[in-house]
Amino acid sequence: MTSKQRAYLRSLASNLSAVVQIGKNGPTPEIISSIDEAIEARELIKINVQENCLEPIKDVAETVSQRSRSELVQVIGRKIVLYKRNNKKPVIELP
Repeated sequence: MTSKQRAYLRSLASNLSAVVQIGKNGPTPEIISSIDEAIEARELIKINVQENCLEPIKDVAETVSQRSRSELVQVIGRKIVLYKRNNKKPVIELP
């Protein structure tokens, strides 16, 4: 992913609200499953990591990105933005 594409996705994500929350247990298989469902429908999602999560945010972001096979767009504070292109029904066209 190019920096221009990443910047475009960040601008789209600024208006999104978090659709998944990760709590104290971290990225469990159930959380990854709900992330997969959300990203399948929307392509671009925002995740909120709650303060009671004991793992570092960057580690959680990398783990979630790898397990969901998606691109890590951005980590700001306790928010993670992920993107995965839906080849069947693309919603977002990248520049």
